[in-house]
Amino acid sequence: MRKNKHLDVRSDIAASWDRCIAWGLDQEYKPTPPALSALRIEELSRQHNELLSSTEAEVIPYYRNVLSNSRCLILLANQHATVLRSWGDERITESQLRPWFHEGANWQEQQCGTNAIGTAVTTGKAIQVQRNEHFLKLHRSIIGSAAPIFDARKQLIGVLSVFSDAYLPQAHTLGMVRLLTQSVENRLLNRQFETDHFQITLNTTADNFDSPWSGILVCDESGKVIASNQRADQLLGTQTTGLELGNLFMAHFSDILGYPEHSPLQLITKGKVRLSARLKRPATTKPPHLELPIGSPQPSSSNKQPHLPDLEYGDASVRRCAEQGLKVLERGIPVLITGETGVGKEVLVTALHKASHRRDQSLVAVNCAAIPPELVESELFGYEAGAFTGARAQGSLGHIRKAHKGILFLDEIGEMPLSAQSRLLRVLQERVVTPVGATESVPVDILLITATNRSPLSSVESGQFRADLYYRINGLCIELPALRHRTDKRNLIQHIYCQHRAPIQSESLSPRVLSALENHPWPGNIRQLVNALRVAIAIADDEDVQIWHLPADFLAGLDTTAPSTQPTTVTAPRALRQQQTKVDLREGSEEQNSHSHTLRVYHKCKGNVSSAAKELSISRNTLYKRLRELGVR
Repeated sequence: MRKNKHLDVRSDIAASWDRCIAWGLDQEYKPTPPALSALRIEELSRQHNELLSSTEAEVIPYYRNVLSNSRCLILLANQHATVLRSWGDERITESQLRPWFHEGANWQEQQCGTNAIGTAVTTGKAIQVQRNEHFLKLHRSIIGSAAPIFDARKQLIGVLSVFSDAYLPQAHTLGMVRLLTQSVENRLLNRQFETDHFQITLNTTADNFDSPWSGILVCDESGKVIASNQRADQLLGTQTTGLELGNLFMAHFSDILGYPEHSPLQLITKGKVRLSARLKRPATTKPPHLELPIGSPQPSSSNKQPHLPDLEYGDASVRRCAEQGLKVLERGIPVLITGETGVGKEVLVTALHKASHRRDQSLVAVNCAAIPPELVESELFGYEAGAFTGARAQGSLGHIRKAHKGILFLDEIGEMPLSAQSRLLRVLQERVVTPVGATESVPVDILLITATNRSPLSSVESGQFRADLYYRINGLCIELPALRHRTDKRNLIQHIYCQHRAPIQSESLSPRVLSALENHPWPGNIRQLVNALRVAIAIADDEDVQIWHLPADFLAGLDTTAPSTQPTTVTAPRALRQQQTKVDLREGSEEQNSHSHTLRVYHKCKGNVSSAAKELSISRNTLYKRLRELGVR
């Protein structure tokens, strides 16, 4: 038996070479790919239909948006290393290699030696095989990166790989393949269980729920985990399948499964790790009855109200926005929502959808600013098969047709290119959509909600937005108030705190902390408030939140130094408040600056009184006195 002289390869590659030598493979060997019949290839596609469709749904958009200008080839193989589908540019390979990238080719190590697909199948791990790391000289003109795909039972069902020529940068290719395979696994999990089971998405922060690296737990109604992805097991530090939610988290399973759907939930694991979670109920579960506050008249079936407790806690303007929005939307009139960034436009849209007669149909949300300008038309209106280079073989419905019989929400509508605006206008006028590359139009039935944080009229005047489209989408214009102008701030702050607090923390904020939060100008609105509270809760580490737990940028702009016995509403920015009399300023500025500085230093020293007193050049007793005045000690 020949000795393996390939000394510089990584351990997985070296182990693969050892296997090849043990099988008696010769580096000069040039195998021929098996020629499968069209019937056999069709049978393979049918057997792996779910894997194929899920992979296509993830790979095609990524290839079109990211890799279309790269010289690379993407292959999907089954658990036996047989190629099921390929996408991309075959020109990366020499002519004698091209049959190996066609459907039916088999890349098992026993036949092809060390290679990305075969070695990933053998090891069950993601791997990148450089040019000279291939065992057979036949394959040394290419670089392969591959990652395995596992089903809900953690069984290997396929391998996704990317091949390119040896002279392109490869630093991020393996990470990209792992990201795509994780997305495929998550999609398969969702398709298999979304109808009859609860899904809990887990991540370290609530901002990353939509990341492929989120953990997913699938549970039945008794709180038993019946499936999960690998990331969930990593986050929780154990094999989760078969366990009860109560064995994983400090909270009772009924509290978790009874939590409002799609609202961020803070969970603490048995290992004292804090995670953000989001619940998705089974698709067959009926939406809960939307109740109004006690004492309100019950609406008739033709006049349902939005789930107002999710929107406001006593602010008449927000309630009026919701009630008027629902009335006109139910009559097929478009709704345009304006307001500063972070005021809760998406939350209002979700509430309107849940309260409308189309709540059982799709709500399709599209962020126009997030789509590259050249892709807006194909994403919105869909396209025919072969409409352009890189178009998927079966074409695409587009977001408008996906919203048929439901509601289409176009966020950041002001960012839509003018070319797409003219096509959208025709859709709204004629209620038909013409996919890119098609000659025939398709009827659509949609309710339309749009949103922007710009002044729509200013965009019209500057020529960036069509006037005729503006008047078409502006059936009812709703302006959500900024957080600093809301009259229900105190109750809203308390509600958000309760959503994110640890179970052992106090159920309410102290009057001093609540007053400080209430009087802040909040330029980032509710989004900024949520982040500030989450930071404070995390820093408090299961203790009650104090002022010094709040973020440093909040403390730097703190305007309140004494508790308020009555709710205080800030209805004007700081510049207006500074127009008080000189006497007021002289009396308060010195004390205010002193207290703000004290809090910043105390926060910087993480509550260490000795260190803070030393940095402030005051005695510990003086510092204790100031902290008591601030309600911190």
